[in-house]
Amino acid sequence: MTEQTNSGSCGTGAATDVQVHGSGVTTVYKVSGMTCGHCESAISKEVSALDGVTAVTAVADTGEVTVTSAAPLDQEAVRAAVDEAGYELVGQI
Repeated sequence: MTEQTNSGSCGTGAATDVQVHGSGVTTVYKVSGMTCGHCESAISKEVSALDGVTAVTAVADTGEVTVTSAAPLDQEAVRAAVDEAGYELVGQI
């Protein structure tokens, strides 16, 4: 695992729980350490590689990562992907 050192801070924001849509399941996660577009890209790349993921939106300003998948994801798999990118999954929000 590569440790990521970032300066700055992510704000907090309101988010939703897991939602089931016609196109799949949307889950919002809180991730610490994101500060810029590079951070968003790194997390999106790793999480997108998980089986069943159809869309990922990472927002550094809020520290939120919204994931759409065909079925609910194993949180530990998401945690491992975020860790691989060099960040910390705080949890599902």
